[in-house]
Amino acid sequence: MRDINCQTISETVARLCQEATSLLPEDVLQALKQARQKEESPLGQKILDQILENAELARKEMLPLCQDTGTTVIFLEVGQDAHIVGGDLSECIKQGVIEGYDKGFLRKSIVERPFSARVNTKDNTPPVVHTEIVPGDKLKIQVMPKGGGCENMSRLAILLPAEGKKGITDFVLRAVEEAGGNPCPPVIVGVGIGGTAEMAMSLAKKALTRKVGQPNADAETAELERELLEKVNALGLGPQAVGGRITALGVHVETHPTHITSLPVAVNIQCHSARLKEAVL
Repeated sequence: MRDINCQTISETVARLCQEATSLLPEDVLQALKQARQKEESPLGQKILDQILENAELARKEMLPLCQDTGTTVIFLEVGQDAHIVGGDLSECIKQGVIEGYDKGFLRKSIVERPFSARVNTKDNTPPVVHTEIVPGDKLKIQVMPKGGGCENMSRLAILLPAEGKKGITDFVLRAVEEAGGNPCPPVIVGVGIGGTAEMAMSLAKKALTRKVGQPNADAETAELERELLEKVNALGLGPQAVGGRITALGVHVETHPTHITSLPVAVNIQCHSARLKEAVL
């Protein structure tokens, strides 16, 4: 058993919140640069140039890549031999978000009552936390500030099993096309297939944590990713949906076994400002 102090967790989350909103991951930057080389639309090229310039300015000045600093989505991998001491894990995470958004002067976007008063909580809490118990004695923390423009384009369908691969492809393409410019393309498309309704949605979100362009370890799923990316980019939406070759930087698919009567499919889209930072304690 290994002790991990609550204060250390809070400090780490606070740092990750600030870094994630300002420092675009290297894999995303490289994907954007490759997109710029492939894009043929002059307007699309100009937009990609501006996106890359914005990323460089954000890095130099440690300013947010986007004014929407998002819902704070946090993925935790908790080692079964790790022991959290000095406080409650949920409260440690929450306090880290409060400190990170305060010290980073980040926009607070969370409202407490979603269908009535919608009063701002004024500290961007509570975060949305996904927790997985894994072997070992470490704690892995991933912070993903998820903007409203792309999150609002999430979609879920429970297809008939007979619809199969074609049904999945049609659903994903329809979701991207209907989203248009709202999620600020070029995007990363997370797709969850199988399990139950909530499992498919969770898989789609988790898929966005994989490095851009890194294929699924399963060969059949990796081939589906390749086909979907080709077809998404053939839609012609392009950067910011003004037309062009590059609508998506990547399509990431995660799957889970499912019931014989069911085929759940979920889509979760990430904008070009694909903010994600992690630490292992």
